[in-house]
Amino acid sequence: MTETASMFRPAADGFGSPRSPEPAIEVSDVSLRFETRDGPVHALSHVQLKVARGEFVSFIGPSGCGKTTLLRAVADLETPTLGDIRVEGMSAEEARLKRRYGYVFQAPALYPWRTVARNIALPLEIMGFAKPEREARVKKGLELVNLGGFGNKFPWQLSGGMQQRASIARALSFDPDILLMDEPFGALDEIVRDMLNQQLLRLWEVTGKTVLFVTHSIPEAVFLSTHIVVMSPRPGRITDIIACNFPRDRQLEIRETPEFLAIANRVRHGLRAGHSYDG
Repeated sequence: MTETASMFRPAADGFGSPRSPEPAIEVSDVSLRFETRDGPVHALSHVQLKVARGEFVSFIGPSGCGKTTLLRAVADLETPTLGDIRVEGMSAEEARLKRRYGYVFQAPALYPWRTVARNIALPLEIMGFAKPEREARVKKGLELVNLGGFGNKFPWQLSGGMQQRASIARALSFDPDILLMDEPFGALDEIVRDMLNQQLLRLWEVTGKTVLFVTHSIPEAVFLSTHIVVMSPRPGRITDIIACNFPRDRQLEIRETPEFLAIANRVRHGLRAGHSYDG
């Protein structure tokens, strides 16, 4: 059964596209198999999912369960062996060509010879934005991720957390509808990670983007998400989809509440169970 997550919010001034009832992302019976020298590797098996516009959906599961593979399939960086993916009502390939999503990788992947501002501007240069527009968007992006005043610094002059915030600003520079994030805070220490989780929530609220977020951290998934997709060991299947009905302006202290702990325990149970989700 396909699970639909629905939470609609208006786009903030200056960001986002008008909403429509159509899902932001629809994954229909997707399986994906890689051919290797040692034989086929079944990464995903009959995955079905709908994500409504404006949702923050986290994917969690054991290493090798297909979380990143599913994210890359949505981004048209991997091609399903079976099934179909629709992004904003079009094929994943069309969505990629129309630049409907921004992608944030595990590492910031900033060019060390370009300033932070010029790293953020790179997609805009490639897409042919005029210089005044590039400068305006870069300035807005720096402010959005709390890096105002750091545009002329080089990546090696910033902390790891600041570099990752710059990579988020770069992904948002051309105002995509969807933000795809592959364990962006996984290499950071707990204190920095907590701070960035709070900043990401504020950014999500301001922009109204649809966010798909891969993580290995149960507390992070529960804290950030409107829904959590729990996946089984390979071949990746959805074992549970869990709603997180917390206020949008949630604070870190919410992690000590019975509601938060109950959801975290349900995620742990889903990871242990490893059975297919049937609604």
